[in-house]
Amino acid sequence: MLALVVAALTGILAVGFVLSLSVQCLAEDLCFLLRASRFGLKLLMVYLSRRVPTVLERFSQQVQTNPHKPFLLYQGQAFTYRQVDSRSNRLARLFLREQPALLAGNTVALLMSNEPDFVCVWFGLAKLGCAVAFLNSNLRSRSLLHCLDSSGANSLVVGEDLVDVVKDILTNIQDNNISVWVMGKTCTLHGVNTLADKVEEVPGSPVSGTWKSTINLKSTFLYIFTSGTTGLPKAAVITQLQSLRASAGFSVFGVTKDDIIYVALPLYHGAASLLGICGCIELGATLVLKKKFSASQFWNDCRKYNVTVFQYIGELCRYLCNQPKIEGEKNHQVRMAVGNGIRPEVWKEFLERFGDIKMCEFYGATEGNIFFMNYTGKLGAVGRINSIYKAFLSYKLVKYDAQKETPIRNEQGRCEKVGKGETGLLISPVTKWNPFSGYAGNKKFSQQKLLEDVFKKGDLYFNTGDLMSESKDGYIYFRDRIGDTFRWKGENVATTEVAEIIGMLDVVEEANVYGVAVQGYEGRIGMAAIILKPGQEFKGKKIYNHVVKHLPSYAYPRFLRIQEFMEMTGTFKRKKMKLVEEAFNPMIITEPLYFLDTFEKSYILMTEQIYDQILSFKIKL
Repeated sequence: MLALVVAALTGILAVGFVLSLSVQCLAEDLCFLLRASRFGLKLLMVYLSRRVPTVLERFSQQVQTNPHKPFLLYQGQAFTYRQVDSRSNRLARLFLREQPALLAGNTVALLMSNEPDFVCVWFGLAKLGCAVAFLNSNLRSRSLLHCLDSSGANSLVVGEDLVDVVKDILTNIQDNNISVWVMGKTCTLHGVNTLADKVEEVPGSPVSGTWKSTINLKSTFLYIFTSGTTGLPKAAVITQLQSLRASAGFSVFGVTKDDIIYVALPLYHGAASLLGICGCIELGATLVLKKKFSASQFWNDCRKYNVTVFQYIGELCRYLCNQPKIEGEKNHQVRMAVGNGIRPEVWKEFLERFGDIKMCEFYGATEGNIFFMNYTGKLGAVGRINSIYKAFLSYKLVKYDAQKETPIRNEQGRCEKVGKGETGLLISPVTKWNPFSGYAGNKKFSQQKLLEDVFKKGDLYFNTGDLMSESKDGYIYFRDRIGDTFRWKGENVATTEVAEIIGMLDVVEEANVYGVAVQGYEGRIGMAAIILKPGQEFKGKKIYNHVVKHLPSYAYPRFLRIQEFMEMTGTFKRKKMKLVEEAFNPMIITEPLYFLDTFEKSYILMTEQIYDQILSFKIKL
């Protein structure tokens, strides 16, 4: 009976889908339908049977099916599915032996660079039923302590190369009763336990999984930190449902088990861990893991490992396009790239220069309940829309007031949809089938992402904070991000967090942080307008040292503008529009203007010469 119901639903949706297809993309639309339907049916069966096939379970299946197949390739060394499974089992047993108080449901924070042991530690802890909180390895001091606190972690595992990051705050961490482990054989820090010297002492057989009976789609799998519209990083709750959805991404785009996938994005990001690692496991494919992205080594790596698919963010493709041209740039086996954030002009240049590579752009916030997939490779689009997609994942684009920074509501207090081709705020209904899991540790921040009574009393929508448009031919385009946040070097930067850090300086009265566009670069770079306290002088070295100590490099305000007063809105918010438009141009700005010089280790006076060197790429940002 269940099979008949499923078949009927699938048939009805398939008819509607076929009727909505454009002749131009017929073949690609049909292929997408078939691939997406397989995952849709799998998810429907999960809901009906109430049995959750976790990513770890899928990994175990691949270990049984392909034990000797390389899972990870790292720095010339292959790690098979069985080897990764065995090492993660050993780590799980080691944690049980060394920290018997560690229980299923506990949270363990992970601060590691890209390496196979990142995956082994993650899976080992997951096999114990622990939720793992991925920490951004660029975070420092105050931000790092905040992340540990908000995730509720009672243990921290640190990569051997990142021990110095926690050195200055180790006492604070331990005062909070958080045990610290380092994935190394030795450590001179007091009270820090080592793992690598002990891992071979324990057997590699599977650990007990009695906790699995309590797992459901809403169970927490991971915490991934995101810089949203306000304050310090927030721990987005990644449920088992979200991990299952993300793991299907590669297969829906058309990646297969025979592909070799190249990932140079940091694993603490959802794109690399959920889509990359989990997506590779879903297929049973092989993944080339790069410790850190290198534009000069990228294509050599692709040729060396016979890479056929790679993950990107927009910045990555721009870096590749900025490399000096050489002979044979199209001599590779890469057929597809999956990622987000690439500008149309970079997209076009990338294809012209490096060959016929299908660019599969997608859209999706870490904590969000809506995503789009551009499976046809339409230049500039982040997704393609059809009737079957809308049947499963509903969304709306509503009118938005940029000045008041809020959706426009009519006389009845309801939002209004924009027309095709018009830009609107992307929102998605929160339902049982499409939940919003929110952030750990602060209900207030979760509530701020929700809109109530949008089209009728009692409805609830997730506010993505992104302005989008939908074309008449069924494509979605990203237009802008709203709120007090900008994106630089592939990372979200919360302006309020940066302003708070600058405000800690005893010479600063007030700070207004914003992002400005730089010709030839993706995203927006950080800039701050500040008012000095009465009688205080600008101290470039002091401010530089403070910024570098407390902020990750991508969040540095690279330009400072000194003002005597700040313009405010009628609701007492700092005005930013004019500041953003004037950016860091010393020919326009008459107020004192400074540039963060990494060689001088100070903020130095901004000149026309420096400005010209930035625009001509002689000074790289």
